[in-house]
Amino acid sequence: MVGGDTAWMMVATVLVLFMTLPGLALFYGGLVRASNVLSVFLQCFAITFVASLLWFALGYSIAFGDGNAVWGGLGKIFLAGIGPETLRGTIPENLFFLFQMTFAIITPALIIGAFVERVRFAFVLAFSAFWLLLVFCPIAYWIWGGGFLGDGGIWGATGVRDFAGGIVVHVTAGAAALVLALMIGRRIDTTQMPHNPGYVLIGAGMLWIGWFGFNGGSALAANGAAASAMAVTHIAAVAGALSWWIWEGIRTGRVTLVGMVTGAVAGLATATPTAGYIHPVAAMIGGGIAGIVCQEAQMLIRLRLKIDDSLDVFAVHCVGGSLGIILLAVFGAAPVTAQVGSLVICIAWTVTMTYVIAQLLRGLIPMRVTPEEEVQGLDIAVHGERAYLLDT
Repeated sequence: MVGGDTAWMMVATVLVLFMTLPGLALFYGGLVRASNVLSVFLQCFAITFVASLLWFALGYSIAFGDGNAVWGGLGKIFLAGIGPETLRGTIPENLFFLFQMTFAIITPALIIGAFVERVRFAFVLAFSAFWLLLVFCPIAYWIWGGGFLGDGGIWGATGVRDFAGGIVVHVTAGAAALVLALMIGRRIDTTQMPHNPGYVLIGAGMLWIGWFGFNGGSALAANGAAASAMAVTHIAAVAGALSWWIWEGIRTGRVTLVGMVTGAVAGLATATPTAGYIHPVAAMIGGGIAGIVCQEAQMLIRLRLKIDDSLDVFAVHCVGGSLGIILLAVFGAAPVTAQVGSLVICIAWTVTMTYVIAQLLRGLIPMRVTPEEEVQGLDIAVHGERAYLLDT
């Protein structure tokens, strides 16, 4: 199976990178005004190369090095000591490095949905770089790399269960998004509708396909666990889309394409921590709950609290990921204390460090573009390019 494991993980790695480029870029790009679509594309692409280089230089060692309970150390910087014959389980370690790199890319990329259309490009890149090293990498180590939240850590023999990144990816990105949305403030005009729901659908479809690699690949082998994770992933997605659609119809008297695909993403986020541990029936239940709970969270943030988390990163990813982590305990697949305790610790670290990083950086790089640039749109005002002949 060693050769089969390696082949499957190569495919999974490509699928997860496909989630960011072009999946997330199209998903987010379709949700903004036509005058900002290229800025979203550019941010996703730039975060990809910044995160990749940082992961190669430092991040992988921090997240998966041979460190202590808190810190992976610097023993594997620039893949030191890792060659073609070095294994991580049954696969080459350089392939494991690449697979985990795709997670390090998409996580900060998810955050940009909170502040589209109003944040300086330089701030986006600087924040993403420091956040990756100070938030994502430590939490990945604590949960996946042998840190204090895993097996044998502070929770005893059985630590937190987070199969593919409910906490590591979705909760951290969503919590950081809410902090930044509060710090940056609302857009001048929040009444704009998504300029291209077709992009949103295409991007969501790419995310959905890529999620098979995201969750199935997290088994790190071509085996029954990977196949089960893929089944759980798909069932949770369709249940999330359906329940969001039904609940939206009850609430508003209509159903929307954007709502349907957002429900699918909410179901996928909820499936991420659970995929390798539960039966598809449980996934159907979890995805169905996610479509309702995440929609209510969206309404709470948007309408009642008036927070401009522009593309609902907190409601979909933090709430969805948290729901999946808690449902693992409800379904009896993980200990309650480890699940809830780890969730609280990681949210607290994420919120604190996100605020600190953003506050320090804003003294060097202004966070927000000028009102004139925001009204004109970042594509022309900042990047000097236009997506369409005529903006709509």
